[in-house]
Amino acid sequence: MQTGNPSGPIWFSVGEASGDLHGAELMKAFRAQDPDVPFTGMGGPAMEAEGFTPRHSMREISLVGITEILGGLPRILKLLGVIKKELLAIRPRAIVLVDCPEFNFRIARMARKLGIPVYYYISPQIWAWRSGRANFLRDFVRKVICILPFEKDFYAKYDMDVAYVGHPLMDVLPLDLLDALPVRENRIGLLPGSRTKEVTSLLPVFADTARRLAVDHPDLEYVLVRAPGMDESLLRSLWPEDIPVSFVSPAERYQTFRTCKFILAASGTVTLETALIGTPVLVAYKVSPLSELVGRMLVNVQYISLPNLILGQEVYPEYIGKDASPENLARTARSWLDDPEAYDEVKNGLKVLRTMVGDPGAPGRAARIILDDLKALASG
Repeated sequence: MQTGNPSGPIWFSVGEASGDLHGAELMKAFRAQDPDVPFTGMGGPAMEAEGFTPRHSMREISLVGITEILGGLPRILKLLGVIKKELLAIRPRAIVLVDCPEFNFRIARMARKLGIPVYYYISPQIWAWRSGRANFLRDFVRKVICILPFEKDFYAKYDMDVAYVGHPLMDVLPLDLLDALPVRENRIGLLPGSRTKEVTSLLPVFADTARRLAVDHPDLEYVLVRAPGMDESLLRSLWPEDIPVSFVSPAERYQTFRTCKFILAASGTVTLETALIGTPVLVAYKVSPLSELVGRMLVNVQYISLPNLILGQEVYPEYIGKDASPENLARTARSWLDDPEAYDEVKNGLKVLRTMVGDPGAPGRAARIILDDLKALASG
């Protein structure tokens, strides 16, 4: 039987900015139901602001793409060895994994050997590729807690204990306040990603896109929303001095998203945030040529962005790998700037999305599921 130390902390394993946000909300929900529960493990600034005691920064595993992960493997293996010793010493009451399967599957395997119960919150997107990994989750995780409406049916095929709680963004986004903000017709947003590799790949492409748009739309202004933990000096070094741009902090991101005409963005959770807010986005993603080749061979979904996956159609145009070019991005951007019907078609397509991601309260429902299961373990 899996039993952690009932008085020990809950260990979080979070590897990226969106997971940090969701981890922070789940911590709040835990504390609402058990005010004395401590938290530790790997996380980021949003979790730390909620009282998380970090042993490792999520930046230690902030990698993207197959070849990038392979390059960082020795460092990650060393980190896993350190975490194993810490888990042995601390004996947490439970481990909560948040997305990031390449790393967190190893934590799950480790925890199983140590007899520590594991819960997966923000279940990994294995429905997109290498779906057989669901068998691993069935064997190594007590409960998978999913947040996307189509995930429960996917996991049910693997005879898994799965709970659908709805999307936690519905608790985070102040939609009533945001809906009242006006859109600035000449403001274009930039979201080049939360990882250094993403930013260095995409921001120069976004800059070249802006240069092309300046030829016939010289009045455009650009605003770049810095991801949590991202170095602003790096962002500035990748943006040309002759194209005006302003930088805003992560705390101002939702208001900024809402006031943009549209946004150039890296693929990720941020595309769902912008979609729920109702702002059109051009989605771009670049990885190494090898990662792109392998990905195209193995990915078994039609889209990469969550809004398109949930809606079942390409509302957000997607540009992947070599297709993520300044020419392609500028072409679509011009159509949105010059053709109100093309722009309104995207806006209208986003309206139904809010009705498809569940009611507010997802973190509270997830926390209740985990705490109830831990109580059942302790008594049985």
